This record gives sequence, structure tokens and C-alpha cells, in this order.
Amino acid sequence: MSAPTDQKEILLKLRELTGAGMMDCRNALAEAKGDLKQAQDILRRKGLDIAKKKSTREVKEGQVISYIHGGGKLGVMVEINCETDFVAKNEQFQAFARDMAMQIAAAHPLYVSVEQIPALDLENEKANYLKEVQGKPAQVQEKIIEGKLAKRFEEICLLNQKFIKDDSRTVQDYLTETIARIGENIVIRRFIRFELGGN
Repeated sequence: MSAPTDQKEILLKLRELTGAGMMDCRNALAEAKGDLKQAQDILRRKGLDIAKKKSTREVKEGQVISYIHGGGKLGVMVEINCETDFVAKNEQFQAFARDMAMQIAAAHPLYVSVEQIPALDLENEKANYLKEVQGKPAQVQEKIIEGKLAKRFEEICLLNQKFIKDDSRTVQDYLTETIARIGENIVIRRFIRFELGGN
């Protein structure tokens, strides 16, 4: 598909790609002097700033969403919290929650975030990687271990995973964008994944 050239086309494309409001898209495009990619980056940064500001706000409402896949052979339940009951019933919030349930079903994370990994498990991971890099200079060892841990977190932590519907961004990116779009703090609290015959 060819890149949009007309200003209105570019504006609509940016809105489609980011889900941001028309005014925000127009302002981002003006700041980026019409550059679509740069405008996306501007909106992403603004979304991150909004999400940071809202991250301390209390979340007492939300939904528990379930998802069943493969003819009943795989099921997921995920609790996602927000600030108000109004947002919990919002279509965008519901779509985000459904996407998270599908992400968990498909990508099989073990934790929501790195912070949830038990300290002992983390130490064991590091110890295993340390054995692999024995004999290398200390600084090199540290860099290799950091890289291996980051890769591992992408596998086992939901927020670090590539989003299954768009692998150019992580689940954390998608969460941040959703917070910015909805205007409330959102927290993925916990999840459980059942697979027929699993442990």
C-alpha cells in the first residue's frame, strides 16, 4: 500500500494508526511538519507522559474478562482495573481487556511484569546465565547477562511481550496508549491461564 500524500489522508492514517483524537493528530502533524512517522513518535511520547501522570491514581473498578480458545481446550481469566465504573464499561477498555486475554492465551506469559518475578527465580536465572559467560571480562559478562534477561522477560512477562496484533510494539506500549486515550489509570492486576492437561 502506498504512503498517503494528501494532508487529509495523512491525518486519517495517523488517527487510524494511533487511535488518538483528531485534534491531537492535527497538532502532532503540525509539530512534525507533516511527517507521519515523526507524528506517531510525538503522540507516543505524549501518551507516555499522560500515562506516567495517571499511574499513581487509585484503581478500584474494572472487569474480570474470560476467553476460551480451541474448542474449550484453553481458557484465560484476567483482572484489569481502572478508576471508574464508567470506564470499565467503555468499549475501548473492553477491547483492551479482550486483547489482553487473547495475548495471554497465545503468548503464555508467567507474570504480568518483571516486578512479579520471585527474587529467588530471578537469582536462579542470573546464576544460569553466569555459568554460560564464565571466562569473559566482567563488563562483557554483565552486558551479556542483561541482554539474556531482557530476552527472557520478553518471553515470560506480559508487559514485556510483543503485542500479538502488532509486533512493532509491546503490551506495555499498548497499555500506555490505552491509558492516554481513555484518560484513566489502567492496571493489569493478575491472570490465570488453563490448558487442558496442563499443570
